[in-house]
Amino acid sequence: MATITPNKNISFVVHLLGWLMLCILLVLLSPLSWRMGEAELPVAFWYKQIFLVGLLVAAFYTNVTFFVPRFLLKGKNYLYLAIVIGGVVLFYFSIVYFEQLIQYPRRMHEFFNPDRPFKPGRRWIQGDAFQVLLYIVSVGLSTSVALVQKWQRDEANRQELEKQNINTELSYLKAQINPHFFFNTLNNIYSLTNLDIKKAQEALLKLSRMMRYVLYENQHESTLLSKEVDFIRDYIELMKMRLTDKVKLEIHLDDSKDNQVIAPMLILPFLENCFKHGISSQKESHIYIKLEIMGDTVFFETRNQIFPVNLDSPEARESGIGLANTQRRLSLLYPKKHKLKFGKDEGKEEYYVNLTINLS
Repeated sequence: MATITPNKNISFVVHLLGWLMLCILLVLLSPLSWRMGEAELPVAFWYKQIFLVGLLVAAFYTNVTFFVPRFLLKGKNYLYLAIVIGGVVLFYFSIVYFEQLIQYPRRMHEFFNPDRPFKPGRRWIQGDAFQVLLYIVSVGLSTSVALVQKWQRDEANRQELEKQNINTELSYLKAQINPHFFFNTLNNIYSLTNLDIKKAQEALLKLSRMMRYVLYENQHESTLLSKEVDFIRDYIELMKMRLTDKVKLEIHLDDSKDNQVIAPMLILPFLENCFKHGISSQKESHIYIKLEIMGDTVFFETRNQIFPVNLDSPEARESGIGLANTQRRLSLLYPKKHKLKFGKDEGKEEYYVNLTINLS
């Protein structure tokens, strides 16, 4: 059994109320001013009002479901206008024919003027004009309804297409980030095998746990902030295994206490950037990393000195897609809910990143 969505329920109620108001106007309110003493209106009057309402309903929904989609929305404006004019003529003569069929003019004349003879063929011009006006209003309203429905469908399709495009783009961006991270980390472990085999084995275990996070959590649109923080800790610990005493790390990572969620692997490229450019094998260096959680807001900050990358290293040949992708992901996932600033502080000869994300 098909279910009716809330929007369809609302539309049904609006239509029902509209037709009830019209019926009250035509069938109840108008006749009140015509009652003469205790005399009752003739039955032909009620037949005529019911027939009129039926014609208006038929004209309304035929126009919405057939004429507007088939002609007006396909650019056949003049043909549609001719159909509307033809509808006016058909509407008018249908009422005239039905009135003659039920002897409406005679019965109404006998009700209002019982002492005067009935003259067939005479029409009440004001009444005819009012009925034609009702038809025009019905067609006008139905045309407006059809155009609004068309706009709503187009808007829904546009939003769905935009959503699909965003999801496709995000999947593509995340697919780029994964190998970028993977090959970067393998390079780190490779360099570690020349120094300490045991540490390299520990690093491989950490990498295995991190890759499990990448493979499973990164397939979802969001992950627990606590898991993302644990992933950051693992990554930093992995990087520390290859650092010398010349590198000073200052790390401040808050724990996530609530069930907050965040897009997975959103902060990783900034961390990679720190360890890629902020380490020197000959000079002392300092890397500052801070992640602060205040309610639904995450503050992330990094600072590192800038050292030239060895041109013979694999890192020097990387395209740097990580940061570009992260900027794009932020704009797609957190529009108007994030602030990102990064660049060089010439005075301190440092590279800085300041990122604020509102997770609400």
